[in-house]
Amino acid sequence: MKVVKISAIWCGACLIMNKHWNRLKKEFSFEAVEFDYDMDEEKVQEYNPGKILPVFLFFDGDQEIARFTGEMTYENLSRPLREEKVDEEDH
Repeated sequence: MKVVKISAIWCGACLIMNKHWNRLKKEFSFEAVEFDYDMDEEKVQEYNPGKILPVFLFFDGDQEIARFTGEMTYENLSRPLREEKVDEEDH
């Protein structure tokens, strides 16, 4: 799985969500990609992030399977990764 995080240094919610992002990277195995909303503007627009930051996009191959925006709990943010882990254990 690949998770793309789009955030900005001026974004308060992005700063708050950094602790959840760092925890995700410690607890799960996935490809983590990070873009700055302003510095990586051309690349960011490929993902059509909208106006609410941060944006977390979850991909299974090339298929976007989940998208979360703004502040949220760690449990909500980690749900797609936890569901993938359960699926892998079932097979």
